[in-house]
Amino acid sequence: MKELLLGLKLLMGSGRTNRVRFLLMTTGSAIGVCCLAVVLAIPGILAAQDARKAAREPDCSNGRGACLSTGGEGLALTRVDPYGSETLIRIFVAAGGTSIEPPPGLDRLPGPDEVYVSPRLHALAEVDRDLARLLPGRERGIISAQGLAHPDELYAYVGGSREELRDGGHLSAFGDRSARYPTVEPSTLDILRFTLAGVVLLPLAVFLSVCTRLSAASRMRRLAALRLLGLSRKGTQRVNAAETVAAAFLGSLLGLGAYWVVNQLVSRTGLPGFKWYPADGTLSGYPLLVCLVGCPALAWFVGRAGAKKAATNPLAVRRSAVEKPPRLWGLIPLVPGMAIVVGYCWVGAVGNVPTDTALSSILMPLAVVLVGTGLVLSLPVLSRALARKVARSTGSLSLGLAMRRNEVEPGGALRVATGLVLLVFAASLTQGVLIELDQVSKNNAPVQLYTMPLKEVPRGREQDVAEVPGVLGYAVSMRSWTDPESDDIPPSIEGLIATCEQLQRVASVVENCVEGRRARLVVPGVTEDQFSKPGSRFPFHLRNSEGQLRVVDVEVPRQTVRYHDDSLTQLADYGAVLIPPSSLPAGFRPQGEATLALMSRSGSKVVTSVLAGIAGVDPTIEVDTEGVDAAALQQISVIKTLLAVGMVLGLIIGVAAYLVAATDRAVERRPQDTALALLGARPWTLRAVQVAQVVLPLVVGLVLAVVTGKMAESSYLVTGGGSVFWDGEGLPLLLVCALGVVVVAALGAMPLVGRRIDPELIRRD
Repeated sequence: MKELLLGLKLLMGSGRTNRVRFLLMTTGSAIGVCCLAVVLAIPGILAAQDARKAAREPDCSNGRGACLSTGGEGLALTRVDPYGSETLIRIFVAAGGTSIEPPPGLDRLPGPDEVYVSPRLHALAEVDRDLARLLPGRERGIISAQGLAHPDELYAYVGGSREELRDGGHLSAFGDRSARYPTVEPSTLDILRFTLAGVVLLPLAVFLSVCTRLSAASRMRRLAALRLLGLSRKGTQRVNAAETVAAAFLGSLLGLGAYWVVNQLVSRTGLPGFKWYPADGTLSGYPLLVCLVGCPALAWFVGRAGAKKAATNPLAVRRSAVEKPPRLWGLIPLVPGMAIVVGYCWVGAVGNVPTDTALSSILMPLAVVLVGTGLVLSLPVLSRALARKVARSTGSLSLGLAMRRNEVEPGGALRVATGLVLLVFAASLTQGVLIELDQVSKNNAPVQLYTMPLKEVPRGREQDVAEVPGVLGYAVSMRSWTDPESDDIPPSIEGLIATCEQLQRVASVVENCVEGRRARLVVPGVTEDQFSKPGSRFPFHLRNSEGQLRVVDVEVPRQTVRYHDDSLTQLADYGAVLIPPSSLPAGFRPQGEATLALMSRSGSKVVTSVLAGIAGVDPTIEVDTEGVDAAALQQISVIKTLLAVGMVLGLIIGVAAYLVAATDRAVERRPQDTALALLGARPWTLRAVQVAQVVLPLVVGLVLAVVTGKMAESSYLVTGGGSVFWDGEGLPLLLVCALGVVVVAALGAMPLVGRRIDPELIRRD
């Protein structure tokens, strides 16, 4: 305890310079803790949103009758549609004769032709007529915050009759243990955690370590003096730790205060694709404990480790003995990390693409941590080796002085260059994550395919749905009848009910089609159906409005039509039989597995217009937009926003780490610069020495960061199972970023050498 009090007394009574250093340490810790609080708050925000989603879930919201409760007369249907890159959720409810507690955010359930909407949906529906058509009925109120995941959510409760919701599930209450559509799926959340760990947490640990080791040389000399005066070895370490812990704890309080301000401001303005309520971002529990206890604990261990040399060999510190060269053990983490990365890259190159397994989900984060740690620990070793070689061969005074300094003090490279090196490494890795996200849940085709169960389309309204503005063409797909009680898998084929004219509207290739004649569809590049052999016969069941059943036997014809459309999933499979509508009995339509398919252009406004047109015929029809997962698009938008936040935090941390370390190193070097100035060195020579000292280890680290980062990105894409493995397009951008980092570091190092000579700095030497 006496050592801790001594450390605090030395902190307050050791002059203005020491107090300025303490202020810098506190400010740096505050910035780090604020960034850490942002990262730790993200899971809490997502959990709070999912909790509100789960509380409003209808217990039978799937619309297919698979209910958790079969009691009561209430019915519910859930419809999820894309609205640009956002998700529009509509809950159709019919209370019937039972009393059902309304969901959070409503004081009562909507009656027939009544609508309750979220605030943003209310604002958009006033200016977007297509969106208003998706909400049939009179608006009777606004859903309050208790019933919304976030302020910008597009959510609505639509009242209907039991006849309109005849295909819905029974409804007795609202609320479930989990959300049907979470803000971020658990698998996607793992990607976010993995990336933020590399982008923010690893550089943050380095930055906090740098902040706790400011003015290391002068502090070690003071601690060495205390050790020579009789202070014990552990006591010397505790004195140094007391200063660092005091700065870290005060910085933690300031950082948490700064985070509270940031949370209040940003939550009200929102981020692109992601918004939350201020209360969701409030830290509690283990995140608060990590900030208040974890950061001072890190400072304690760093402070004790930093004073180890002064405690064990104080004479060497006081006499400024030459430091021991760094050992090669710093390269150890880099070897296994690169082995994993290179292994996945090699497996992807030879074509044996590994799937996204549980093993890869463990190995890839482990490889990223090992490579990132190896980059940090290998910098002093590589910088010293390169500095020694350059110093022996160069004839430049400035470069020679700079390299000799880096050779004598290789640890300075670790403090100055680490933050920016890790920033470039993390930028490459984040780019790979964004590439993987762009490959999923996004329709890149020029046309959009819509499919809906034919039984959900009101009889006699099929033509109205097919003639919705924006629709290019339509067709009806059905499967042949099979005996459900058969023990074997009965053969079946697909039948496509369409004319040649209808087919030509939706397909880019239609050859040999004769109007009114059945034909077998041949799709280029698709495997032939084993059951679709010419001459085979298959029954198709049809039913009219009066319930009469008609069985039509269809023989697979020998005539073929070459067919291909531009949608992500083909409208018809290889071997499907093209059946002219005129060959079917009038008034009958397929029974069982039959689908009405429409096709339009893939623009977001066109898709919204078509969905609105379908809703104008029947708003309860469940429409599947092939290749576009509305819920996944919303999740990807959230993930991209959070990754952008992580990159901004990483940039702040990297630049702050460089500024703090470079400034501190320049202050420590003032006695040496003063001595060189008194010996006749010009200011520009000293500035060139300072720039070279910073730039050389930084260049070495950036080259390693670009190489290892691109390999880590490629291995991540290989394990993701996507279609893009080698991202060559992102390399120029990464090189430009690395070059910009070098230029900024060089310009930032030049003013750190002043023109005024102060002999007092070297008076004692």
